[in-house]
Amino acid sequence: MLKTPLHDWHVAHGGRMVDFAGWSMPVQYSTITDEHQAVRNAAGLFDISHMGRLRVTGTEAASLVERLVTCRISSLKPGRVRYGLMTNEAGGILDDVLIYALGEGDLAIVVNASNRRKIVSWIESHIGDADVAFADDTLQLGMIALQGPRAAELLSSHVDIDLSKLGYYRCLNATVFDLSALVSRTGYTGEDGFEFILPAELAPGLWERLMSLGGGSVTACGLGCRDTLRLEAAMPLYGHELRESIDPITAGLSFAVALDKNFIGRDAIKQVAEHGPEKVRVGLRLAGKRIAREGTSILAGEKTVGEVTSGTFAPTLQASIAMGYVFSQFAESGTTLDVDLRGKRESTAVVPLPFYRRA
Repeated sequence: MLKTPLHDWHVAHGGRMVDFAGWSMPVQYSTITDEHQAVRNAAGLFDISHMGRLRVTGTEAASLVERLVTCRISSLKPGRVRYGLMTNEAGGILDDVLIYALGEGDLAIVVNASNRRKIVSWIESHIGDADVAFADDTLQLGMIALQGPRAAELLSSHVDIDLSKLGYYRCLNATVFDLSALVSRTGYTGEDGFEFILPAELAPGLWERLMSLGGGSVTACGLGCRDTLRLEAAMPLYGHELRESIDPITAGLSFAVALDKNFIGRDAIKQVAEHGPEKVRVGLRLAGKRIAREGTSILAGEKTVGEVTSGTFAPTLQASIAMGYVFSQFAESGTTLDVDLRGKRESTAVVPLPFYRRA
């Protein structure tokens, strides 16, 4: 099993370690609810070194990536980050990714841990004779996320840039404490925050310094609350809301698709966009506190009209919420449906996404 550069710290500080996509990762240190609330109210620190970090450089780097992702790369200026998807010829989602423009002919791509090897092979199979160099830098780099409403305040005096001028989905190289890192204003929690990429051997030092911010104001957080946070923010997760059998339009990610450019899967996705998807991703709020887990049937009368992809009891909302796919005619906000919780029906309503939006 792979270990991140911060593995020893997690074990020493009581992290409950689990196998996640072949990596030994902390699911929690205290309780998922306490860690969740720390991120919503102050600041939480996440080890996200398991995420894949790829690099494409060369005179044809942008044109290669342009063909591989749904979002537009030609307009991506240095210092900007863009969310996109890699799709197959049938329009199915291979992964959702972040593309960082580090400079002219220099792109970094962050991919999901569970898909790293698949995406590396996919990119390699499409390089051909393009003038590019491609590298998987995952094991050479660490990645840390500081998330929460106090993140900027706590970090500001320890970085050599003006954080107020670093906009959302922007990135640049900076000195954090005395360490050089790529800093981006990105995250997967629904809160403001920053992500840091730096050499693996420097990651423990940065982690320790970030944990000391504000004299105990930062809480170490595991994968458990990362999931409840992203679900409240209605951010899709690969293997749940996203998979190769689902296209970006069905997933509600049309904002990340530029249909007026050429990319793998465009024609199939364009057909769905023109005719409308058969099913769509929706938010559900259950009447009771029981949780609708992945695979739970969604019912209209006696008819199964969809399936839950993710569900939890949301700590911020104090309600049971879920995301799933239903036939389009049942997707209007306010529609009352049922979920089948181990043979017992529970009333639920279709609600707008996201469930939670920061002030």
